[in-house]
Amino acid sequence: MDNPLEPGMAYALALGAVSFFFAAVWGRPLIGFLRRKGIGKQIRIDQPGSHQFKTGTPTMGGMLFVVPVLVITGMLNFVDLLGMNAIGQSTLLLFFCLGSHALLGAVDDWQGIKGIRGKGEGMSPRMKSSFQVIFASIIAAILYFGPPQWDYVGVPGFKDFFRIGPLILPVTVFLLVWCSNAVNLTDGLDSLAGSTSLISFACYGTIAYMQDQVYLAIFCFTLAGALLGFLWYNAYPAQLFMGDTGSLALGATLALVSIMTGQWLLLPMIGLVFAAETISVMLQVGYFKLTRRMYGEGRRLFKMSPLHHHFELLGWSEMQVKERFFIASVLAGMLGVALALI
Repeated sequence: MDNPLEPGMAYALALGAVSFFFAAVWGRPLIGFLRRKGIGKQIRIDQPGSHQFKTGTPTMGGMLFVVPVLVITGMLNFVDLLGMNAIGQSTLLLFFCLGSHALLGAVDDWQGIKGIRGKGEGMSPRMKSSFQVIFASIIAAILYFGPPQWDYVGVPGFKDFFRIGPLILPVTVFLLVWCSNAVNLTDGLDSLAGSTSLISFACYGTIAYMQDQVYLAIFCFTLAGALLGFLWYNAYPAQLFMGDTGSLALGATLALVSIMTGQWLLLPMIGLVFAAETISVMLQVGYFKLTRRMYGEGRRLFKMSPLHHHFELLGWSEMQVKERFFIASVLAGMLGVALALI
């Protein structure tokens, strides 16, 4: 028996291949442009010594995958407006989420490169957080008040979704802000954030496909394909870094996709590495403050946070950390998809 969704999935995978070639082809000119403009990464002196040779590597590389996705998504929505069914339901909200957070990250990267607040420092945390909350609030309002109303949640073991009404508003804001920062924390090793994000989007694309949300699957696999193009240049030793331009955009968009599938409870599972990196920072800071209050001097729970630096200081090579985190991401993603199907 023919599967009515099969053509849609073939379309999604084909667009993923197109976005890969788009990103791969324009990657070399982009790297050359960033080098000529001196848009290079500043490495913090407290990072492991093996990272010091990366100083000056072009950053703001998130443009390499953001631009292809925005171009392809914009064109598909434009064709839809002309009356031709190129993607089905509108993905303009995803377009806005990806583009707005990429712009915010680009401003942060640019200020850090130019040393507006000091060497290697971008926007103030308060300023960046304020914009994250503003963007997330706009997206939450559109999801809840504009048709269709995205206020449901799936719980593993229950066939039907549950409606939670206006509670989806704070949930959406929290998830977008948390996930954008979580991917940003993960972006500390060559290809780590890109490869784990790739797995997460592929998993949610599969879930969307199984829900008959083909337009959402198309977006997810288009982004996954562009990430593959980025990883072509971000593989160790990286020729460019995604910077906040890419990490903030990926995290916020991943959270939005999880909400649109209704499977946002599974986000910490499908994005296991992102959750682990965030928790490691929270535990490190909390333990340091607690021990300083108790003993007069702060102590550290990990050798260094985020978590990937802890394993580096234990003696793992950068590639070992990346590959093992990637394996954990794949296994967690497989389990997350399985739970979504229960």
